[in-house]
Amino acid sequence: MIFILIALAIAPAIGIILLVYFKDKFEHEPFSLLLKCFLLGILTIIPAIIIELLAGKLDPSQTNNPGSIFIYAFFIVGLSEEGSKFFLLRIYPYRSKHFNEPFDGIVYSVVISMGFAAAENIFYVLDGGMSVALLRMFTAVPGHAAFGVLMGFYVGMAKFKKNHFGYLLFGLFVAMAAHGFYDWFLFQQDLPGLQILSFVCLSLIVIFSFRAMKIQKKNSPFNPLNQPPISPLSGGGQHEN
Repeated sequence: MIFILIALAIAPAIGIILLVYFKDKFEHEPFSLLLKCFLLGILTIIPAIIIELLAGKLDPSQTNNPGSIFIYAFFIVGLSEEGSKFFLLRIYPYRSKHFNEPFDGIVYSVVISMGFAAAENIFYVLDGGMSVALLRMFTAVPGHAAFGVLMGFYVGMAKFKKNHFGYLLFGLFVAMAAHGFYDWFLFQQDLPGLQILSFVCLSLIVIFSFRAMKIQKKNSPFNPLNQPPISPLSGGGQHEN
């Protein structure tokens, strides 16, 4: 039974990676690099856990104070988790020669996020069982992927812009804010009606993430539609003997 639960915990992360991998239609990333990003992504859960444990007094299960819940959702959970992913994204795949188009920011960000989500999901699923596995398959794991897409969208732009620092910071901010809003609604205990808004929030974030992928795929420098036509007077054409 434990192996089934672990498989259910990991499966949605793998499925989302494959989805994004094939969305990268024009130039796929090396499998070895993606595997390293996924495995290193698992390790990004460690600093996030440490920070969340240190902020135990702000945990929504310990307090119903709206201000404390806001701080916990945005700055403890949102910033620590997305910050950990962002740090790895910036210091590893961002520097790779294979990161050669804006869409790659989305690919690497999602793969790292799915490493984090898979590790987190295993803990929750082993504790909560089959029902938790099925619930998180359609909520938390896609949520982490969507946060990763939003972050990767701006990190991908940063790679090829002069004002790269601003785009990098905005990528981290957008992911943190999206994560924070989702959790803030979800953590409300005194106003359970607000928890419904977490699913509305997640749906909107997922919609925006698909739009982000569509934009970067359309603008890819490897997209044949974006290639300049070859002049018959240039050396690129074929010549008859």
